[in-house]
Amino acid sequence: MAANQSVLDIKHLFSPSNIRQLAAPILLLSILAMMVLPLPPFILDVCFTFNIAISMMVLLVAMYTRKPLDFSVFPTVLLITTLLRLSLNVASTRVVLLHGHTGADAAGKVIEAFGHFLVGGNTAVGIVVFVILTVINFVVITKGAGRIAEVGARFTLDAMPGKQMAIDADLNAGLIDDKEAKRRRIEIAQEADFYGAMDGASKFVRGDAVAGILIMAINIVGGLIVGVVQHDMELARAANQYTQLTIGDGLVAQLPSLIISVAAGMVVSRVGDEGDVGGQFVNQLFNNSTVILLTAGILGLLGMIPGMPNLVFLLLAGLMGGGAWMMSKKARAEMDAEEKIKPAAQVAQAAESLEASWADVTPVDVLGLEVGYRLIPMVDKGQDGELLKRIRGLRKKFAQDIGFLSSPVHIRDNLELRPNAYRITLKGVEIGSGEAYPGQFLAINPGRVSGTLPGAQTKDPAFGLPAIWVDASRREQAHVFGYTVVDASTVVATHLNHVILSHSSDLLGRQETQALLDHIAKESPKLVDDLVPKVLPLHTLQRVLQYLLEEGINIRDMRSIVETLAEFAPRNQDPVELASRVRMALGRAIVQQLFPGSAEVDVIALDPGLERVLQQTLQTGGNDGAVIEPGLADTLIRETARLAQRQEDLGLPAVLLVPNTLRWLLARFLRRAIPSLRVIAHSEVPESRTIKVSAIVNG
Repeated sequence: MAANQSVLDIKHLFSPSNIRQLAAPILLLSILAMMVLPLPPFILDVCFTFNIAISMMVLLVAMYTRKPLDFSVFPTVLLITTLLRLSLNVASTRVVLLHGHTGADAAGKVIEAFGHFLVGGNTAVGIVVFVILTVINFVVITKGAGRIAEVGARFTLDAMPGKQMAIDADLNAGLIDDKEAKRRRIEIAQEADFYGAMDGASKFVRGDAVAGILIMAINIVGGLIVGVVQHDMELARAANQYTQLTIGDGLVAQLPSLIISVAAGMVVSRVGDEGDVGGQFVNQLFNNSTVILLTAGILGLLGMIPGMPNLVFLLLAGLMGGGAWMMSKKARAEMDAEEKIKPAAQVAQAAESLEASWADVTPVDVLGLEVGYRLIPMVDKGQDGELLKRIRGLRKKFAQDIGFLSSPVHIRDNLELRPNAYRITLKGVEIGSGEAYPGQFLAINPGRVSGTLPGAQTKDPAFGLPAIWVDASRREQAHVFGYTVVDASTVVATHLNHVILSHSSDLLGRQETQALLDHIAKESPKLVDDLVPKVLPLHTLQRVLQYLLEEGINIRDMRSIVETLAEFAPRNQDPVELASRVRMALGRAIVQQLFPGSAEVDVIALDPGLERVLQQTLQTGGNDGAVIEPGLADTLIRETARLAQRQEDLGLPAVLLVPNTLRWLLARFLRRAIPSLRVIAHSEVPESRTIKVSAIVNG
């Protein structure tokens, strides 16, 4: 049994999958071993040839790669190939210094070929060629590829939030499923990692070029010392012998390095994924016959100038002109063929596709938040945006406090906005805007601060209080001075919450009203069925609820609201009258909201004479048609605003107590001029509460 198990283990060890997994570690260990173990010349020839073959393979793979991520292992390949070249340099240096005195083939045939035949055995030419190749690799190709990778990594990281939001938008719209969204997010992250890795890996190649120059200088000096001192060679012979070997060694390593650098530049500099680099190069550079024809004309003119190499210029001009003529002739033939065989059905289909359809009509978002590009991280799910969590909590709190579930906030980026700006829209119309600075804090002055802070002066976008944007380092100092300090996401969330509460009546549409009824029907189905639509139409119920919301009254007690409407709706269908009846039923909650506990109801009242004048105005025009005389209206607004401000200065709510018949008229009239004022009727105050009139409005 033990023997059989050993056989199975050996078979498993040498299975194709395991061999493939072991290939990379074995290769890496072999490369490292070459730095320590001496290699015979034949093995050096094999390794140098393998190095050249690997570099050519990498170049061809880079040319046929459609997008950078198809060759995502390239940064690792750069590291391994660089390490391979340096190991070969170390191994060949050992052989050159040990056996260089024996002849030009002491370090193998490959080094001999590169050092003798490729440069004609001329030492000076070899040195110049080696230095030129190194400069091209180090200064031009590697530096450019590294810069492209650096910029690519930076722009890829900057574009990640927008791409993540686009994926979320496609997912929410149902254009893609969860698997496709996950795949796209992984691809975006891998793309950023790839360019970052390429930026670092390019430093390997640059370091290899510098190492090549240093190794060449060290080999020449070391060869002279070894040849003259240890082998008693003449100085000129030693210099010629070791220099040729060193140049051959440098060239045979520098050429693959140059090829690898070109491959790196091709991978990071390609744009688009429509095809491989070769196809793109030919299609985009040689696809315009007009350009080729003009180039042929310029070459022809140069070829006619005396003293120029006329034959070469005219020959190339003729070839390019003939190629351009053939390309234009082929293009015209293809165009004529397409026009002849194009069926009438395709023409009709093309015309039909130009027609407008309902797909071109996009619905307007009920509630929207548009942000500048610097605020995108705050709302990016992939970056765990803090504002997203606050908006979810804000919507939940709105439902708990107001009594219905509003439409979700649709978030999108808007490049037309300033980088730090945001805009809140209701049914496509802007209802609020401001600016936020991620990483900074807004120090709001509540009116009792003990010092000033350096920073950008502004106003709190929600309530208009003076404020300052300060750095995080001054947060504690702002607290000490008495400022209210909040971060950028809280600023936007607070502004959004304030705007939503101010426009809660506009957020209650027909669909939300029906959903609210369906929710109530789960507990009191009979009550809802008896009211809507048998007695009261849905749109009338919606209008009654909107009237309540416009005056800051929540609709959480829908049971009382529905019961009151069920009692009075059979006799009166006027939304204003029904809303007044509902207010009476909710009077205890209304007063409790304004004056918590059992405190006195401290209110502003109307002068009796002014009441009589307003009653006469109401009798003349009714609730909808009553018009207050301009002089009286101005006095009423001015006096009420003054008294309301005095109440607020005393820490009391600004509440105006009026007769039942005048409440609707004055509430609608004063709401826009004095937003903080609440108008209540006598019948809305419970008998258990004590009324205290602290001020009287005189006409």
